[in-house]
Amino acid sequence: MLLATLNSGTLIIALPDLERSLHTTLLQLVWVILVYMIASTVLLLNAGRLSDLFGRKHAFVLGFALFSLASLGAGFAGSGTQLILWRIGQGIGGAFLFANAGALVTDAFPRNELGLAMGTNVMLGAVGLVIGPVLGGALVAISWPWVFWFNVPLGLIGAAWGYLVLHEMTGTSDERGLDVLGTLTFVVGLTGLVFALSKAGLGGWGDPLVIGGFATAAVLIPLFILIEWRSRSPMLDLSLFRDRLFAAAATTAFLNGFARFALTFLFVFYFQGPQGQSPIMAGLELSPLAIGMLVASPLAGIVADRHGSRMLSALGMLISAVGIAGMTTLHAHTSYSWSALWLALVGVGSGVFNSPNTSAMMGVVPARRRGIASGIRMMLTNTGAVLSIAFVMAMITAAVPKNVLFSIFSGVASGLSAKQLDPFISNMHVALWVLAAVSLLGAAVSLLRPAHIREIEHIDVIEVIA
Repeated sequence: MLLATLNSGTLIIALPDLERSLHTTLLQLVWVILVYMIASTVLLLNAGRLSDLFGRKHAFVLGFALFSLASLGAGFAGSGTQLILWRIGQGIGGAFLFANAGALVTDAFPRNELGLAMGTNVMLGAVGLVIGPVLGGALVAISWPWVFWFNVPLGLIGAAWGYLVLHEMTGTSDERGLDVLGTLTFVVGLTGLVFALSKAGLGGWGDPLVIGGFATAAVLIPLFILIEWRSRSPMLDLSLFRDRLFAAAATTAFLNGFARFALTFLFVFYFQGPQGQSPIMAGLELSPLAIGMLVASPLAGIVADRHGSRMLSALGMLISAVGIAGMTTLHAHTSYSWSALWLALVGVGSGVFNSPNTSAMMGVVPARRRGIASGIRMMLTNTGAVLSIAFVMAMITAAVPKNVLFSIFSGVASGLSAKQLDPFISNMHVALWVLAAVSLLGAAVSLLRPAHIREIEHIDVIEVIA
C-alpha cells in the first residue's frame, strides 16, 4: 500500500516536468497515468484467480519483482511511447500486488479486528499520499527518472520481506482455468471507452476515433458481462454479487473511485498552473487530502468493527460530496486556505468510507474466495478511477484553447491573465459538480446494504455448522 501510493503521488507531481523533458503530447501525458491503471485493473481479477489457485504469497512476491523491473526500465525511457510501455509492465506487477493485499490482511486478522486492520492499511496508504507528492517534487528537482528509480529498492525489499515472512494460509483452490475471452473483451472495451473520453476534449466529440471508441465500449462491455455470466471459470465472479452487502459495497467502491481519484490529478495542475507553484509546493499543498484520510481511516475502522459499515460508508461519501462541492468556489487566485479546507474534508470522507467498506466487503467472503473478491474490489475501484481521470480530462480540455492548456499542463501558466484562465476554471467547476453528485449517489447506495454486524454473525454461525 505504501509503495503504491508513493508511486502515484510522485508521478502525478512529475507530470508537468515529464511533458517538458520528453516532449510528450497532452494525450500521451494523460495515458502515462491511465495505461498503468487499465493494465492493473484488467489483470486484477486474473491475478486474484491465479493467487487462489497457486498461493497468495508467491503471487505477491512476483508482483513486487515485476513492479521493480518495470520501474527500472521506465527511468530509462526516451519518449512518451516508451514510458507508456514500461508503465504497462508496472501495471502487471501492480495487479498481483493489489489483488492480494486485501486478501492477505483478511487472512491475518480475526473478523472482530478486521476493520482496524483495514483502517491501518489505508492509513499507511495515506502516509504514502502525504509523502509522495513532496518526495516527487524533490526527485523531479534531481532528475525525472528518479521518480521511477526510487521504487526499485522498495520493491526489492518488499519481495524479500514477502518471501521470508509471509505464509500460505489457505492452500490452493481446486478451480482451474483463466477467462482469456473475458479478459480480452474487457480490456478492449474499457480501453475504447477511456480513449474516447480522454481524446474527446482535444479532438472533438465528432472525431471518428472518439466515435469508434464509444461504439467499441458500447458493444464489448455488455458482451463482457454476458461472457462472465455464462463462463465456467469467469474472470468476474458474478455469483458473489448475490450477497446484498457485497453488491452494495462493490458498487460504492466504484462510485468512490470515480468521485475522488481525479481530484489529485486535477489539483496538481491547478496548483502548478493557475496558482504558479513549484512541484515541491504543489506536493505540500496536496497534503491535507492525505492527512484527513490518515486521521479518519483507523478511527472509522474501529467504529465499524463495533457498529457495522452501513452508516459510516454513507457518511464518508456524504462528507466527500460536501468537500468536492466546496471546491467549486475556488478560482485562479483564491487563497490556499480554502483549498486546504476542502481537500482535508474530502480526505476525512475518504477515510471514513474506505476501511469500513473494505472490511465489510471482504468479511462476507469465504476464505478460499478472498483472492478473487479482493481483485473485484480493486478492479471496480480502479475502473472508477480510470473513468474519473478520463472524464475530467474531457471536461477540462473541451473548451480551453490549446495554448492555454499546454501552459497549464506544463506548469508555466503563472503569466496567463485571469481571462485566459477562466475557461479552465469554469470547466473544472462543472467537472467537480458531477463528481460531487456521484459521491451523493454513493451515499444513497451505501444505505441500501444490510447491517454489517448481523451479516458477520450470520456467516460465523454457518461456518461453525459447516
